[in-house]
Amino acid sequence: EVQLVESGGGLVQAGGSLRLSCAASGFTFDDYAISWYRQAPGKEREGVSCISSSGGSTYYADSVKGRFTISRDNAKNTIYLQMNSLKPEDTAVYYCSAKDSWGQGTQVTVSS
Repeated sequence: EVQLVESGGGLVQAGGSLRLSCAASGFTFDDYAISWYRQAPGKEREGVSCISSSGGSTYYADSVKGRFTISRDNAKNTIYLQMNSLKPEDTAVYYCSAKDSWGQGTQVTVSS
């Protein structure tokens, strides 16, 4: 069974930083690309970032490019999302996804 567990969310002031983690199990981690999504209240889920199985290729939504960095540690079956220069509009529940599975999400709240 695929399991994805996000952590690292919290409350931060605008301009601050957080690092999200997603611990994966139940599949061969380094065979799959992993993605981060987010969903704000009343809004559609949006893709934030993704990283290839080897970590050699990354994608970022325009809204976060230059502020967020995705990475992975295949030895630890974990992916990370380093979020810097956070803005109130980054407030959302953040989810990681792999193999058409989803974690439960971690709340990120950015105060103005």
